[in-house]
Amino acid sequence: MTSARRTVAVLAAAGIVCLALTALGVWQIQRLAWKTDLIARVDARIAADPVPAPGPAEWPDLTAGNAEYRRVSVAGTYAVDRDVLVQAVTGRGSGFWVMTPLAIDAGWTILVNRGFVAWDRRDDRPLPAGPQTVTGLLRLSQPDGAFLRANDPAGGRWYSRDTAAIAASLGLDDVAPYFIDAGPTGGGQPIGGLTVVAFRNNHLSYALTWFVLAGGLAFLTVRAIRGHG
Repeated sequence: MTSARRTVAVLAAAGIVCLALTALGVWQIQRLAWKTDLIARVDARIAADPVPAPGPAEWPDLTAGNAEYRRVSVAGTYAVDRDVLVQAVTGRGSGFWVMTPLAIDAGWTILVNRGFVAWDRRDDRPLPAGPQTVTGLLRLSQPDGAFLRANDPAGGRWYSRDTAAIAASLGLDDVAPYFIDAGPTGGGQPIGGLTVVAFRNNHLSYALTWFVLAGGLAFLTVRAIRGHG
C-alpha cells in the first residue's frame, strides 16, 4: 500500500470512529435532557397533593412516565393474614417489605407496601383493623424478581414486588398493576415512608467523555499524519 493510500485509510478509519464517538456524546446529551425532565416531573408528583388511586379503567394507560411516584390516596380494608414478605435492603438494614392486599369497596384490590420490618422482627407487623385510608406513592409492578434472584411463589421467597405474581399466589382477582408505598407510620411497625427516590444522572460526564475521546482521536490522527508527511 502506498503512503497516500495508507493516509487515506487511516483518515477514513479515524473519521468513522470519531463520528461514532461524537454520536455517543450526542446521545448522552439527549439522555441528559430526558433524565432532567424525568427528575423534574417526579419531584413535582411527590410534592403535589394526593390524588385518588387509579381504578381499573385507568390501568391500561399507566406507564412509568405518567404514573410512577404519583402521590395517591385510597380507602379500603386490609385482608387479614395475607401478608407477603419481600426481601429488602434499606438504610435500616436487611429485612422485608410487608405487602398486604387492600380491598376496595368498588370490588378491586391494591397491594400496599405497608413498610419495612427487620429480619428479627418479621412477626411484628400488626394489621390495622377496619376501613383504612392509605396515602403514599404509586409504584409500578416489579416483575420477575431481582438481579440473579427470581421470585419463588411456591417457596414463599420474594425478591421483587411483582403485583401479578403476588396476586396469583394469593388467589386474588382484579388486582391493580401497581402497588402503593405507604407513607410514614409514626414509628410503629412496619416502618413506612422509606421509599428512596433517586435517579443516577451521569449523562453529562458521559457525554463529555465521548466528546473528549473524539477530539483526542482527531488530534492524534492529524498529528500522526503530519509527522509522516
